Amino acid sequence: MTTSETSRFVRLRVDLVLEIADSDALTGAALERIAQDEFMPDEERAHAEAAVREDEAEALAYLVDPFDLVSEVPGVDLAQASWSSEPVEYDPDSVEWDLDEEDGDEEADGGRS
Repeated sequence: MTTSETSRFVRLRVDLVLEIADSDALTGAALERIAQDEFMPDEERAHAEAAVREDEAEALAYLVDPFDLVSEVPGVDLAQASWSSEPVEYDPDSVEWDLDEEDGDEEADGGRS
């Protein structure tokens, strides 16, 4: 690929920390999404349901779709996406979680943190 071909592609990184306020609601919504997936094979469905019941991060991964973040942005097509979720120890007062200090490049993100 030439530089002009690759310059059309942009990697957007989003890092979210979510607090699970209602585990039952989250798990129920994920199980409902899995049940409604008409293309999921039965064996995969059973595995997905078990994973969602055991792990809130798995439930969240079944409900969040990167396509939804950009589907209505004019002039862009999603070329590739991957995502994962995992439990984390979160301390909002810790320097580790200070997003303003992450890269110091406010111009690249439009000054938004």
